[in-house]
Amino acid sequence: MLSRQIARWALERREARLSPELMARARLHVADSIAIALAASAGNSMSDEVRRALRMGSRGGDCSVIGSADRQAPAAAAFETAARIHLLDFDDIHDEARLHPTTVSLAAAVAAAGLRPASIETIASAVAIADELMCRLGVVCAPRGTGPGADWFLTQLFGYFGASLAAALVLDLDETTIASALGLAYMQAAGSKEAGFGVGSTARAIYPAFAAQGGITATLLALAGVAGPPAAFEGLAGLFRLYLSIDPEQASSALLGMPGWRFEATCIKPWPCCRFSHPYVAAALRAHQALEGAPVRRIVAAVNATAAKLCRPLEGRRVPATLQDAKYSIPFMIAFALVKGRVDLDNLHEAALKDPAVLAMAQRVEIEETLPDTTGLPVAQILVSTDTRTECFEPDRPMTLTLAQTRAKFLACTHTLGPEQAGQLWETLLTADSDLDACLQAVI
Repeated sequence: MLSRQIARWALERREARLSPELMARARLHVADSIAIALAASAGNSMSDEVRRALRMGSRGGDCSVIGSADRQAPAAAAFETAARIHLLDFDDIHDEARLHPTTVSLAAAVAAAGLRPASIETIASAVAIADELMCRLGVVCAPRGTGPGADWFLTQLFGYFGASLAAALVLDLDETTIASALGLAYMQAAGSKEAGFGVGSTARAIYPAFAAQGGITATLLALAGVAGPPAAFEGLAGLFRLYLSIDPEQASSALLGMPGWRFEATCIKPWPCCRFSHPYVAAALRAHQALEGAPVRRIVAAVNATAAKLCRPLEGRRVPATLQDAKYSIPFMIAFALVKGRVDLDNLHEAALKDPAVLAMAQRVEIEETLPDTTGLPVAQILVSTDTRTECFEPDRPMTLTLAQTRAKFLACTHTLGPEQAGQLWETLLTADSDLDACLQAVI
């Protein structure tokens, strides 16, 4: 059964230990995610809404929530932490798999560490292996604008398995129990993209949290003795056949037959908006610099089938009703980058939705679905016309951050701690082998 093979594969990778380079990368992604969660916990209205909802009828628990002094039961803690990591749409991304792996795996691992204390290295190792499973599932699925996986939030759908595995590794469970946990994770698996395709909802900001909550719940049920379905992936009504309409035998072989680590291709996002809008933000920032303030008369954005979904309905995308809609909208993000010349947490907030210059620019954005659909990050082209010229702009920069840039992002996200404490936290997360729970509580 594939669930048992995955469990064995994960345990073997843990026992072999991550290479120093891979461990450094895993720690970097853990640090990035923690910083984003801390930023989202400071005065964010939706973070407060999630917090209030999860505390209704609750008397607390043993597990940490990143950015909060409160402790919660494992499922609630995992949900709230994952919600905070994704709220700002700033979390890491694997472009080929089209998912945010660390958001769910770290949230489940941190919650599990409330039941069995774990060092930063233990957490980072569990996160890397769980992320690897999620990335491999995404690569097997090969999502495009249409076809298998196109209408699923794969972070959520595959996140149930990633969260379950991360929690199981922190709790040091055996092969049989992990396999059972993966089956129980499948029994909860969901993740329709309707919250993203439609407009007017804020729930798109928290969809990975359902996977984190479900994943750790599955693992705790397995730990307590509940036996999950053994053929969750390849069975007659398993994930591959029922959810994705792909051949179970081929998918199973491809999943564990990949060499190396797909996690290594996970990117740290430079801008707090939907990943599919990133190439258009990069192109618009180029245009902003090149035009030097010349009035823009018309913008034509060439998109493929994937990017086109971030442009419909066009009027709703030009005038987004929620910040989540704005970050998911290619027309709005093009206009925002063209007008502002930068995209960051200091300027992309609720007030941006009513900025008259941005809204006027968004009305000039037209969409043409002329580019080929591909796996991975969509290509981007924008044609910008002024009174005197028309010029085509494409991205001219990497869609991920260097170590130095990630540190700058970390310090910006944790600025409320003060430069000294933020710098110490960065060094601890990247180099120390401290207890992670104690480390998190020290910055509350």
